[in-house]
Amino acid sequence: MNCRVVVEAAVPVFDVETPDEAIRIAISKTGEMLNPDLNYVEINMGERTSPSGEELPPAFIAADEALVALELEMTVFNVEREEHASRIARKEIGQRLENIPLEVTEIEVIEEEDEDGEDGETTENDGEDEAASETESPSDDPDADDEILPEFEDLVE
Repeated sequence: MNCRVVVEAAVPVFDVETPDEAIRIAISKTGEMLNPDLNYVEINMGERTSPSGEELPPAFIAADEALVALELEMTVFNVEREEHASRIARKEIGQRLENIPLEVTEIEVIEEEDEDGEDGETTENDGEDEAASETESPSDDPDADDEILPEFEDLVE
């Protein structure tokens, strides 16, 4: 079973004046901490609401410091249960984001039948056909290499 897991992170940002600036810095800071190891994790602005249900900006600013809510989304493959996917996502992301609180907000099971069905077979066959055509193209036209090399040699001389 494969799952898409969304983890909410509370990222602290210092020396900011506006919520937009805080969000940009938080996304950049988080991206730097996750890359290159977890470059497949998508970083989005989080959603906050007041107790009355009013929508709030994802950044809370006080004394030129902000706490920004970000949503980190990743796909976890070959898990037994949703809880297992949740633990893997928290561990992988949490190892790179030290001292940043994380909470799993959403776990969605990805239908394997749709991916492995007709679309998956077509993709695999297309990949084989493309590889075969790439392999055949140079051997079909042996003069192409001859045309390129003399030009290169002329340039070198």
